[in-house]
Amino acid sequence: MKILSLQPSVSLVLESLGRIDALVGCTRYCLEAVAGLRSRNLVVVRDSWSSETEEIAALQPDLVIASVPYRQESLAAILKAGVPVLALAPHSLADIYGDIRLIGSVADAGPAAERVIGEMQRAISEVALRAAGCQEKPVVYCEEWGKPLIHSQPWVRELVEAAGGEFLGEPGRVTEAATITAANPEVIALAWCGAGDRVPVQRVIAMRGWEQLRAVREKRVVCIPDELLNTPAPTLVGGLRALAKVIHPELFDPV
Repeated sequence: MKILSLQPSVSLVLESLGRIDALVGCTRYCLEAVAGLRSRNLVVVRDSWSSETEEIAALQPDLVIASVPYRQESLAAILKAGVPVLALAPHSLADIYGDIRLIGSVADAGPAAERVIGEMQRAISEVALRAAGCQEKPVVYCEEWGKPLIHSQPWVRELVEAAGGEFLGEPGRVTEAATITAANPEVIALAWCGAGDRVPVQRVIAMRGWEQLRAVREKRVVCIPDELLNTPAPTLVGGLRALAKVIHPELFDPV
């Protein structure tokens, strides 16, 4: 099975399954997310947002695996390549587990997929159990993008709740700086798509006039690397732990 990965989440899942050897091509974002790919001299292609028919067809993969986000034009380009496509669009943790199971089935790694899913579920349950005793549930604003401001995805709401917080707003929806100001969250987590850990936190606070927010005054504004919150893959466990430390530092990051 020769697989072409058009999204880092797909490559991260294949890595967790021990099947990155199945890849014949990937995106530059995959190379950033999966260190083990950098020495494999894979063909680098555009991602699910900007794919082109010619580069996909030239690789002659047995299967293309793509995942959100898509554009209509890029999805059409993938389909025009005439190669079988597995198009993923998860919303919840349950969806992500299902996608891991599906990738495991096509990559001949079914048992590994069940192991990975079990490890994720156990890690999330452990954090949730530890946070369950806290009566206080800090309000948490999680941001996926800054221009415009976009709330993080539904699976991030699940992670926030597992870590003992209350997710502010509607997942995946556009919002305004003034709306966040009015809500006055106790925690702010900025995880911009494609920005890695390079979100300019202090500049964002100043530009939006957020200096007096509770989260800012209490120094509970964090940048969480993109792949730990936005990428529907096993790396979400790292995002959960990062959230837990800032939501309930007394439990998860004791001095």
